[in-house]
Amino acid sequence: MVNVATQSSSEKLRGDPRKLYHGLDWSRETYVLGIESTAHTFGVGIASTRPPYILANVRDVYRPEKGGIHPREAASHHARVAPRVLSEALRQAGLSIGDIDAIAVALGPGLGPALRVGATIARGLAAYYSKPLVPVNHALAHIEIGRLATGLKDPLVLYVSGGNTMVAAFAKKRYRVFGETLDIALGNLLDTFARDAGLAPPYIVEGLHVVDRCAQEAEKPADLPYVVKGMDVSFSGLLTAALRMWKSRAAERPSICLGLREVAYGAAVEVAERGLAHTRKKSILVTGGVAASPVLRSKIEDMARYHGALAGYPPLPLAGDNGAMIAWVGLLNFLAGITIRPEEAVVKQRWRLDSVEVPWR
Repeated sequence: MVNVATQSSSEKLRGDPRKLYHGLDWSRETYVLGIESTAHTFGVGIASTRPPYILANVRDVYRPEKGGIHPREAASHHARVAPRVLSEALRQAGLSIGDIDAIAVALGPGLGPALRVGATIARGLAAYYSKPLVPVNHALAHIEIGRLATGLKDPLVLYVSGGNTMVAAFAKKRYRVFGETLDIALGNLLDTFARDAGLAPPYIVEGLHVVDRCAQEAEKPADLPYVVKGMDVSFSGLLTAALRMWKSRAAERPSICLGLREVAYGAAVEVAERGLAHTRKKSILVTGGVAASPVLRSKIEDMARYHGALAGYPPLPLAGDNGAMIAWVGLLNFLAGITIRPEEAVVKQRWRLDSVEVPWR
């Protein structure tokens, strides 16, 4: 089944590209199709230089019957649903492939087999229809769709997802990473705990993770290890301790969920707060799949309010992995003249955010 993510009136994009991005020509109507396939999601989005800017955002999510993401199975899923998702995105935008000016694709970071499906499809479309091909960094796309959604011009960024956890800010033509996870990401922590503890999937419903739902039944949190090293966080020890406690203290399981959540979110908020104080930014953007959590959002809002800063986050359809964010950064890159030949579109599983130059900021 294709999951279509649409913008409701309460999710109207607040950013004005002409104020957020500089040195780009917004006078010509331009359409870019973006393909996302870095992990469990195959998504296709279409972005335009004209409001509402995001014309389509369609995705289909691979959900394993048990265990975590199996890269080869995810790749098979993506290849299977790609034609349907692509057709639905074009239909949603009211366009044909001939109307598209460029094809954008997320080349990393991510899972190799899954990435290669998106890259292969993008190369094929670009070559067959003689369209320019635009490379996009997945992490950068999460940030820029968040800026477009919120209108925040120069925020500190807390990027939290299944595969990434970092604090970053823009300086001298690229995003600089001030802190990150030393082992597993925040989203990976929550999903792995939920899976190994036997909590029922789906993991997230309306932004609330199954661990959050379990925690609602607790009166107080269990005592679990809290590890922050400067601006970096570590979650592997927390995961091990929580699972060990889960097996030995069945009566305290809601308290374990609450303890896990409070320690994990607390660590993320702490390093974000330190980053906000260090950079003296006036706003903070929370983006990535875990940004959908109303619990984390509330904690970030309280912290930002204490420092007199604004807090923002993308709407649910744009928080997790999606094709719209790839299309949007693809549009920015295309307007800036960043394209590659199809044979150059190789995947980069460890393509770091701070290695990407951003000429349009």
